[in-house]
Amino acid sequence: MSIRLEKGMFDRSLWIATIVFSVLLGPATSISWAVTCQQSQRTDSGGQRTDSVEKSQDEMKYPETKTVPQTDEFFGTTVADPYRWLEDDVRESKDVADWVTAQNQVTFGYLQSLPHREAIQRRLTQLWNFEKYLPPQRAGKHYFFAKNDGLQNQNVVYRQQNWDGPAQVFIDPNTWSADGTVALSGFVPSPNGDHVVYGVAEAGSDWTTWRVIRSQDQTILEDEIRWSKFSSVAWVADGSGFYYCRYDAPVAGQAFQSTNLNQKIFFHRLGDAQDRDELVHADAEHPEWGYQTVVTDDGRYLIVTVWVGTDDRYRILYRDLSKANQPLVTLIDHFENEYTFVGNDGSRLYFKSDLDAPSRGVLVLDVAQVAPVKPQVIIPESTETLVECSLIGNSLIAEYLKDATTVVKMFDLNGQLIREVKLPGIGTASGFDGRQDDRETFFSFASFNQPADTYRLDLTNGETTRLRELKLSFQPNDYQVTQVFYQSKDGTRVPMFIAHRKGLELNGQNPTLLYGYGGFNISLTPAFSVSRLQWMEMGGVLAVPNLRGGGEYGKKWHQAGTKTNKQNVFDDFIAAA
Repeated sequence: MSIRLEKGMFDRSLWIATIVFSVLLGPATSISWAVTCQQSQRTDSGGQRTDSVEKSQDEMKYPETKTVPQTDEFFGTTVADPYRWLEDDVRESKDVADWVTAQNQVTFGYLQSLPHREAIQRRLTQLWNFEKYLPPQRAGKHYFFAKNDGLQNQNVVYRQQNWDGPAQVFIDPNTWSADGTVALSGFVPSPNGDHVVYGVAEAGSDWTTWRVIRSQDQTILEDEIRWSKFSSVAWVADGSGFYYCRYDAPVAGQAFQSTNLNQKIFFHRLGDAQDRDELVHADAEHPEWGYQTVVTDDGRYLIVTVWVGTDDRYRILYRDLSKANQPLVTLIDHFENEYTFVGNDGSRLYFKSDLDAPSRGVLVLDVAQVAPVKPQVIIPESTETLVECSLIGNSLIAEYLKDATTVVKMFDLNGQLIREVKLPGIGTASGFDGRQDDRETFFSFASFNQPADTYRLDLTNGETTRLRELKLSFQPNDYQVTQVFYQSKDGTRVPMFIAHRKGLELNGQNPTLLYGYGGFNISLTPAFSVSRLQWMEMGGVLAVPNLRGGGEYGKKWHQAGTKTNKQNVFDDFIAAA
């Protein structure tokens, strides 16, 4: 079934530009809006005026929103905030709940009146109904991966003995709640695969409760870790326990309103109650600091990444786990640069970093040296932007962005290039997880016309193998993805992806969805979206420019769209249009 953007929807001669643009105003604030440029009068196929859409909009009566006499004084300036009452929790405020209900009645009343909505919904359901896989990860004698049959609310975790063999259901979060509001927020197998820690999140909250399942018989143990947020877990080498981060239990009734302060690091030993967990680190003088923990594959070091805010600027601590009762040692004592831990070779710790390298490289800090440890550059900065790096099978797998598309290269541990990994086309590759002794890794590849497909990479010869054939209700080859470059207001060269059905004449008359972001160092790379695919199927054009403020070209590109340079983001988007 195919739906076209034509008679009764949009007149062929009408140019419609739907613009979706996220404007970042600060580290925790964003505004999104959609603008539709359209004529106020339309003609049907017989030349008669039709004002059905405008009439429906005129008839919509929005509920009146009450105001309250709320004011605040900031540095001698009085600021009115008459809608402050809408910040109350919808689950606890009847006024807010009633307001939301009334707004939804207006919204869905209008949407349900659209004549093509049902047909579009049917086609969206068809397009969405295909199996989706995440790359496997090996732990001990088993492989674990996540899969969605097509229309399941949540992915299901499977386990298999061979990456290409039969799989069995291991964790199915779809059975946890009738309405799908209890979700799986992550799972981490122990190094030997004997146990798996998995996270449970309710009602869309960031709060995670960690549970433990025994692999052998899939028994859920009594271990329960509560009040964890913005944290994964890090198993010790023998699988006897794991490190994690959590906050203090909030005051009753304030779980969703309290500020996230004073995160702490704990160690949990399997079988213990949470109140017996060892406090590993806390810093009352810096309550806004947060932490991530990693245990090296050889089990020797605990690596602690200290973060604050949203920028990739980290402090680094480590503990030598080969000796009892060792303190955490500060390795990087400032928030001036990115230090993302990659892996280790003995005492040599590898980090992805932007130290003297705005497009990032890989450096080594040897903790066996006498302090202060001097960094050694292993993979120098290149013209391409390094976005991810992993240490697997005694190789460094480096993922780069070249004009916002993925390029993958393999290096030895001394930084010598081994080979470039051949990818299926122009798109985005991700994954490449594994351990130091692995001889394989797995990754996914996607583009605007191609859902994420999973591949195996043989680290010994660089060959890639597609794991399975996706059964789709459309043909990816019916669409084409191109990349163009244009000049922004100040002459800066900006890339933009354009995707549409093959054979479509790009004459300026096609309905166009133009999407941009431009903030938080986030890169917009080719990605698959069912709703965008249907937009293209109906004859629309998708355009995605890579605005400054993102991470497509490293630190300089990001900083060129922040703070006093924020106007560049708007200029880039206007030039794209």
